[in-house]
Amino acid sequence: MGTTPIVTGVDLGGTNVRAAAFDPNGKLLRHAQVPIQAAQGPEAGLARIKTLIETVLGQIDQAELKGIGIGSTGPLDRETGRIQNPYTLPTWEDVDIVSALSTRFSVPVALENDADTAALGEYWQGAGKGISRLLALTIGTGVGTAVILGGEVYRGWRGIHGEGGHHVVDPSGPLCYCGARGCMEILVAGPSIARLAQEAVAAASDGHRPAWVPANLSDIDARMVSQAARNGDPLASALMQSAASHIAVGLLNMITFFVPEVIVLSGSVMNDYDLFEPTIRSYLSQCSILVPSSSINIVMAELGNDAGVYGAAYAILRELDHQPNQA
Repeated sequence: MGTTPIVTGVDLGGTNVRAAAFDPNGKLLRHAQVPIQAAQGPEAGLARIKTLIETVLGQIDQAELKGIGIGSTGPLDRETGRIQNPYTLPTWEDVDIVSALSTRFSVPVALENDADTAALGEYWQGAGKGISRLLALTIGTGVGTAVILGGEVYRGWRGIHGEGGHHVVDPSGPLCYCGARGCMEILVAGPSIARLAQEAVAAASDGHRPAWVPANLSDIDARMVSQAARNGDPLASALMQSAASHIAVGLLNMITFFVPEVIVLSGSVMNDYDLFEPTIRSYLSQCSILVPSSSINIVMAELGNDAGVYGAAYAILRELDHQPNQA
């Protein structure tokens, strides 16, 4: 019995790290995930990633690892293989993840921004198959954007990843770590929705605390807010409506610049897209004079939380010149 050539895709986010093994044609063989616990430091995090990869490989008989692709929350430097992100990965400043993994596993390692790998995954095996102009928007712990043109990731000057999640949608909004006020991420990412809910409850002049609010305000998360909105709570509904309006502005800006054929949405916040969709559709329909905003096809990602590992695997397969085909 011969060996099975595989590649591993790693999706490193601010909360969890996922790893999956694929054959060269994109068949997912095994996958697993663990919390990254970034605040414990990069050394502990890298050890956790190595163990996760070993766990996945250990579940496949006669596996022959050919390469590892990594999609990581940014900023990062693809050319040097370093993560430079103390924001969503606390303490991860100038971490050479490529050397750490290539030394441990003795295979080529490719590093990409996680928004790009999510887009590549959907382009390769998901909702973006065959789409030459694809915009991917991920809203979860942060807000990531990626543009696929003719099957290739659009890259900026010096290969720098454009941060569409940090373009300004409300100049009077709160200050973000990126230095701007009212950027998309500081208003619509999961932690941002949670923070705005905490502030709104604390600032209530009548001291009223809705039943869904936990005793400790810091325990509020975006999921609580969305569920309360579904149950008709006025405060939660207003918060989700505000987020929907900011998402709508952000989408319109990106549509106006890129005029994509399809927009693929993913991320934990977008699990509640049905709550945002009426506002988004209404706003886009009002702004279709110069570009066909209301005609742009907006779809949910098909690969869910696995989009990043698919895209990371696709990235290393392309680097290895396997020329993977869309299934």
